[in-house]
Amino acid sequence: MPSTLLHFRRRRSIPRLIETVRNVSLALIACATVAAADDRNPLANDPKAAKAGEYEFRINCALCHGLGAHGGGRGPDLTRAQKKHTHSDAEMFQVISNGIAGTAMPANGTNGQGVGMTDEEIWQIIAYIRSQEVKAPAKPLGNTARGKDLFYGDANCSLCHMVEGKGGRFGPELTAVGGSRTREAIIDSVRNPSRRLAWGLTEATKEFPQEYESVTAITAAGKEIKGVALNEDNFTVQVMDQNEQIHLLEKDKLRSFQKSRDSMMPKYNADVLSDKDLEDIVAYLISVGAK
Repeated sequence: MPSTLLHFRRRRSIPRLIETVRNVSLALIACATVAAADDRNPLANDPKAAKAGEYEFRINCALCHGLGAHGGGRGPDLTRAQKKHTHSDAEMFQVISNGIAGTAMPANGTNGQGVGMTDEEIWQIIAYIRSQEVKAPAKPLGNTARGKDLFYGDANCSLCHMVEGKGGRFGPELTAVGGSRTREAIIDSVRNPSRRLAWGLTEATKEFPQEYESVTAITAAGKEIKGVALNEDNFTVQVMDQNEQIHLLEKDKLRSFQKSRDSMMPKYNADVLSDKDLEDIVAYLISVGAK
């Protein structure tokens, strides 16, 4: 190819390249503008949209987040103004659409409930959640710092429960409980621990769902082992006792084996743990769960 022709083509390609870069830049600016505009729910403050969102929420979300969005065994309380994974309507839209990797939050239409929601239905759910939000009180109901001291000190909670990697393994891990359950539910689980014993509670520190069923086994030698079932099949069972020792038992060699949904956790009535102390402990757990 003659050098003059090659030079001519290169000169012609430069303006095209500049035009392409300009078009791409304009497209990126347009996308950013649209994203900024979509940061706010287009159906915000629409009572009809919120009412429709309530219906969609019951079908698709209430199993984990509870009726009224007050939180359940697997999903956080969404009525709180401060949320762990979202700060804007746009972020909430993305979470509902795509889920949260590494958590129990599935992508839209993949959780076996509902049939997958349209963008409008997702915005309706967000309108409903916003309508249910309870603004954070000016002052917390309990003393967070004192609650932490009680949890690891005089209340002895950490003997069985772990928070942020510190504490015991006998009871449920509580790092996320303040974000997934209401204040009233946490208080009730302390005052009446057997009332809502979790079915198949999945924890980040365990590879399988744990139901925290109470187990009493009598070995062939007459030794009694009491604790919680960690893992079980048709032939064996793993039991953790209150000293956190794990026993692998063969069922056909046991003299007796009984399971109960009465919690191993004792009832903490107001004579054992005052309302003030319990409020402080709950305030601590809520502060950790909101991180």
